[in-house]
Amino acid sequence: MFQNALADAATRVETCLIELLANHDNLPVIEAMRYTTLGGKRLRGFLVLESARLHGIAPENAVFAAAAVEALHAYSLVHDDLPCMDDDDLRRGKPTIHIKWDEATAVLAGDALQTLSFEALTRPEISPNPAVQLELVRSMALAVGAQGMVLGQALDIAAETAATPLTLEEIIHLQDGKTGALIRWSAEAGAVMARADVTPLRSYAKALGLAFQIADDILDVEGDVEKAGKRLGKDADAGKATFVSLLGLEGAKNRANDLIDEAQEALAPYGDDGDCLRQAARFVISRDN
Repeated sequence: MFQNALADAATRVETCLIELLANHDNLPVIEAMRYTTLGGKRLRGFLVLESARLHGIAPENAVFAAAAVEALHAYSLVHDDLPCMDDDDLRRGKPTIHIKWDEATAVLAGDALQTLSFEALTRPEISPNPAVQLELVRSMALAVGAQGMVLGQALDIAAETAATPLTLEEIIHLQDGKTGALIRWSAEAGAVMARADVTPLRSYAKALGLAFQIADDILDVEGDVEKAGKRLGKDADAGKATFVSLLGLEGAKNRANDLIDEAQEALAPYGDDGDCLRQAARFVISRDN
């Protein structure tokens, strides 16, 4: 069920992103945008489409919100890979944008992907109610700005040169912004489009987002570079505190499993209809990339 839904979401999102970029000139910055939006798990886009399905929103309407969050996620990866950030030369098994083109193109492609995301959220297909579009835009801005993803990235960078390693509570706060905020936005989007209660999906996504990051920390230690499609071991090389360094490998795995149990329990109001999201939760801690 889940793997089919994830594959369907990936196809829908990729088609939508191609459509959103179709009328742009074939300049290097546009080619870089197209290049970096190809591939990936599309987990965030899947969460948008699946939460929309739970609330009776058709995929042809919700797909613009799904494409928006994937464009936003792509922007974050492009900037995260820059030499002034994590300085990575490989992403999804391909050269990063600043390697394939140059740093200026990477910065501009990331900027343009971010604005493309907000443009997509204003598409009339999402909802005939402008208040819904406005709430999606507002909540996205909060999720990715100085109270969300950008804050998490800033805290992560500061931690690299801090006199003492972060505590477990500080890492949880950091990752709640860097990774969790965008995952929460994605899971809540369907309820927002339906003007329904977001509480169950917010609880689900809060646990899911933290489990996702713990799984990343575990992959950084015992993952396979070819399967991951990116450099591994960089957290240890940088001497950064992680869930693994603080909890131990087995402790981190146990914590991730507990969080997935929490995520699945949060879906109780949806009954059997929430099974696809339950499977998604298990996928988050069993993935190899």
